[in-house]
Amino acid sequence: MTHVAQIKIPATYMRGGTSKGVFFRLQDLPAVAQVPGAARDALLLRVIGSPDPYGKQIDGMGGATSSTSKTVILSKSAKPDHDVDYLFGQVSIDKAFVDWSGNCGNLSAAVGSFAISAGLVDAARLPHNGVAVVRIWQANISKTIIAHVPMSNGEVQETGDFELDGVTFPAAEVQLEFMNPAADEDGAGGSMFPTGNLVDDLDVPGFGSLKVTMINAGIPTIFVNAEAIGYTGTELQDAINGDAQALAKFETIRAHGALRMGLIKDVAEAANRQHTPKVAFVAKPAAYVSSSGKRVNAGDIDLLVRAMSMGKLHHAMMGTAAVAIGTAAAIPGTLVNLAAGGGLREAVRFGHPSGTLRVGAQAAQVDGEWSVTKAIMSRSARILMEGWVRVPGDAF
Repeated sequence: MTHVAQIKIPATYMRGGTSKGVFFRLQDLPAVAQVPGAARDALLLRVIGSPDPYGKQIDGMGGATSSTSKTVILSKSAKPDHDVDYLFGQVSIDKAFVDWSGNCGNLSAAVGSFAISAGLVDAARLPHNGVAVVRIWQANISKTIIAHVPMSNGEVQETGDFELDGVTFPAAEVQLEFMNPAADEDGAGGSMFPTGNLVDDLDVPGFGSLKVTMINAGIPTIFVNAEAIGYTGTELQDAINGDAQALAKFETIRAHGALRMGLIKDVAEAANRQHTPKVAFVAKPAAYVSSSGKRVNAGDIDLLVRAMSMGKLHHAMMGTAAVAIGTAAAIPGTLVNLAAGGGLREAVRFGHPSGTLRVGAQAAQVDGEWSVTKAIMSRSARILMEGWVRVPGDAF
């Protein structure tokens, strides 16, 4: 019996923010996977180790959570005034499915670093010492991200004293600017609030009518008050992720919100759009103990936020959801803004399961329409391993 040999593909395993993923240069992928389609999806599924009915991704690079089942493909940008094109694939753990519908804000922090190290940024634009400005075209959502990457002695500086809740060790700070972050998702028409309202009444089976804020900024997100669904906003992962009934209810909210936002045409389609939209619940500040054991005092934060990602409560906060939080907080009258105390604000610090995060946004109302010029937050990134990833030659 003849067995197909494994092939090896140049790859880099990176942490960006509170996520990890496998990074590729487009040119290094097998020719059939250099274009979108079934072959590319099959390759990335095999790299990550999905679909895995055991939910562990033992036979791949995935870490069996939404934060660690991620892939990134980068290439020199064809867009004027941009350095690199960034395509993100969220790989399902238990299904043969790669979701290309949104961005990963956490891994965005690693894109600039990888692009520099991989030779995708013009060397003439890089300081020997200082901060490199990497102009990123986010191909999933057609948006610009500006990464400010520290450089030392001609190389990316990865070590430093910047601490990020949800990440054990300090590293160098990478500031990200998400330019004009209102997402141009299919059916959303480019509007930040797809229904035209800051707050809607959403009919959800099992809940009745829920007050929600549905926003397209960073990533399409549905915000609901924690109290309205029986929570306090101080919950950690174990309080929700072990409750199958609770997870099913969140998925119901997500599916009906996606329909109302115009992202799908039937609630059944939500199952094939796992990455977007997100569901998050908010509450006024309260003290709690984070997953690391650190106490977060009510006076340290402006509000509480917990967010669902790929069907589970996220261990910290997705970067794109943080953009949505900062944007919604800047607009008076949204549920996020009201939980933070209302009024005009350009930044908030919110409590999440792993600790706190500060995010800023600049919002303005023009002719009755809200717009945000940019959202800003700091993350960190680090190369964990580089070399080749191997997959069976008949896997794609």
